Amino acid sequence: MRIQALVLFGASLALGFMAMLAPVSAGDLSNLASLNEKAPATYKVKFDTSKGAFVVEVHRDWAPNGADRFYNLVKNGFYNDARFFRVISDFMVQFGINGNPKISAVWRDANIKDDPVKASNKRGYITFATAGPDTRTTQVFINFANNAGLDDQGFAPFGQVISGMDVVDSLYSGYGEGAPQGHGPNQGVVQSMGNAYLDKAFPKLDYIKTATIEP
Repeated sequence: MRIQALVLFGASLALGFMAMLAPVSAGDLSNLASLNEKAPATYKVKFDTSKGAFVVEVHRDWAPNGADRFYNLVKNGFYNDARFFRVISDFMVQFGINGNPKISAVWRDANIKDDPVKASNKRGYITFATAGPDTRTTQVFINFANNAGLDDQGFAPFGQVISGMDVVDSLYSGYGEGAPQGHGPNQGVVQSMGNAYLDKAFPKLDYIKTATIEP
């Protein structure tokens, strides 16, 4: 099963949110060009969710581009209030579309270069979703099982869950695969309508309260 981040083409809304001349502060997710800090060699991210907490440890040497992007997204609050919108039992859980469609529009085509695959997609390992070569943006997934078959497809893990995997296992999976293959959320609609769509049509989805860099 392939993991894809749906890329919507068309008129970009990014310029309306970039505010390039304004001072930049933590949390200014609309100023994409400023969020390019190099991540530490290793760092930990705590996810407080609707089901409890789990912690991811990131290793920059596994996938430098992915680790840097994830660091900047977490540090500036991108994943706060985001839904676990694609949860496939015995496969993986995917998240990383911002609940605010205006913010999603800024990041939708903010691609980063691929990293060589150095770690395997084992249970508990976290990896960026992709729609093809050099198309990683913000969506990531955590493997429920050992999915080594993804390694040859270019999916490069950048970290692993070091505590709270039972919380990850418990995330609501009742909606299954997303539309149009299944009856779960349609990624295109999630991008354009955000949490308003998910809360109305898929109210049982679990979500991230906050994602923070641990000291």
